[in-house]
Amino acid sequence: MKSRVEAFVFGILAGISIAIGGTVFLSLDNKVLGAVFFTVGLFTVCTFGFDLFTGKVCYVFDRDTDYAINLPIIWAGNFVGAWATAFLESLTRVGPALQEKAAGMCTVKAEDSLISLFVLGIFCDILIYIAVEGYNKNPHEVGKYLSLLFGVAVFILCGTEHCVADMYYFSMAGMWNGRTLLCLLVITLGNACGGVLFPLLRRLRS
Repeated sequence: MKSRVEAFVFGILAGISIAIGGTVFLSLDNKVLGAVFFTVGLFTVCTFGFDLFTGKVCYVFDRDTDYAINLPIIWAGNFVGAWATAFLESLTRVGPALQEKAAGMCTVKAEDSLISLFVLGIFCDILIYIAVEGYNKNPHEVGKYLSLLFGVAVFILCGTEHCVADMYYFSMAGMWNGRTLLCLLVITLGNACGGVLFPLLRRLRS
């Protein structure tokens, strides 16, 4: 079990990884290509063992209390990593274009209903669980990476909500306020509910 400090640091690294995926998504006009290359974020997280809230929460009922206590610490680390990436990118020549694209996306999110964000968060983490579990359990090397590719690309193309990606998008757009923070918390709750859904239902087979 990682210490609290390790969970926070590995959470920051995961936030940076997902933010890089978000960066390439914002940089490409072709949505399909953007969704495919966004996969670099979860690929990095899984390959290097970083701590991503949306992946870790799927296994909370299979682990001990310390694991559960680490989840909000990981979430906070994810936030710091995503925010820091957006801040640093805003200082570069590519910053204005990324900010403009992110602002358009985040306006839609901020004006959406909370129930919509919650449900979209549920479906997002169902797909994250499929991606991560496929990566962990698929005996074939190619299958492992196809799991990541299909899980991530599909959740993006379906327009679902990923709390860590949204941490990056809201930070890049400079749109943090009470409403967007509430949206992020609702999306996080949706991700948590979606993440544990399949693992809990799979227990019925045992």
